[in-house]
Amino acid sequence: MDRCESFLLAALLSLMTLITFAQVVARYVFNYSFVWALELTTFLFGGLIFFGISYGVRVGAHIGVDALVRLLSERAARRVALVAAALCVVYAGIVFVGGWIYVGKMYDIGILAQDLPIPQWVPKLVLPVGFAMLLLRFGEVLWRIATGRSSSLLGNEAEDALRLRADADGEPEPEAGAEGARQDAGSGDRA
Repeated sequence: MDRCESFLLAALLSLMTLITFAQVVARYVFNYSFVWALELTTFLFGGLIFFGISYGVRVGAHIGVDALVRLLSERAARRVALVAAALCVVYAGIVFVGGWIYVGKMYDIGILAQDLPIPQWVPKLVLPVGFAMLLLRFGEVLWRIATGRSSSLLGNEAEDALRLRADADGEPEPEAGAEGARQDAGSGDRA
């Protein structure tokens, strides 16, 4: 799933770039415009967003405020992370169900896209599919926290930056303190 997710995101970004480049060349060189280019690029961008959300969870790229959690003991921080991950699963589930209902209504209405000869519900499928993937990713995070393989919902940006700097300079990695070790468990799954 990880490779498919990465390939899908790369393909969507590449298609968006190619279509936009072709549109610019057609417009400014040949004085011609593809009517469907903007709408297709918009649909592809929607896919990039909704599929990118789950990718961000997988690699720990979403930002979060954890200043208060870092002040807690390791046990209390793990409990907070467990509750936060459970709430994220509930949120993703609610949006998945709502997205599925929305796409079902679009299917029932049967209207077409403005410039492309496809039904509106087809590109809107990225909403429930993207949130199904997010639900799966948050389920993985919840499982890792519940089983003790991770103690955090977020990664440690400062420690990751120091590690990348040390790798770039060819220096040995700095020792992580007790606080950094607790947070590192979530960022170790990014590879």
